[in-house]
Amino acid sequence: MKFMSITDWIQLEEKGVDKANNFLSGEDNRVLIDNYLAAYNRFDLDDMLALVHPDIEFKNVAGGEVNAMASGINEFRQMAERSKGLFSARKQTVRRLEIRDNKGLVVEVTYEGVLAADLPNGMKKGETLRLNGRSEFEFRDGKIFRITDIS
Repeated sequence: MKFMSITDWIQLEEKGVDKANNFLSGEDNRVLIDNYLAAYNRFDLDDMLALVHPDIEFKNVAGGEVNAMASGINEFRQMAERSKGLFSARKQTVRRLEIRDNKGLVVEVTYEGVLAADLPNGMKKGETLRLNGRSEFEFRDGKIFRITDIS
């Protein structure tokens, strides 16, 4: 997998490179996803937010029910900041990636997170939460526009 630093990504934007058409097509969308997941795993909200569209739409679906949503970068930031406090460590590992078309990717992931606080479901601080799921990504203007996490 190819990686591009956030600095390089921002420099492309500053140079006026149309990432949606000249950089992010087909398999090259993987670079954006790889950078987003790397920032997520590092708890680096600034780098995550640099990669998402201002009108980001986020939805988390667990057991067939939507349990979290955010619309727009401000709501997304607030939700990401809250969820950041729930874990002392976390990692999403890509198991499989499917290119839907030039607009979307489906990423099957393994998620592991060490709890930083007790959860209402009975899990305790220090326990490890492990999930298999998938994330569906769509793009607009060279950035991540929609994320649907399903577990």
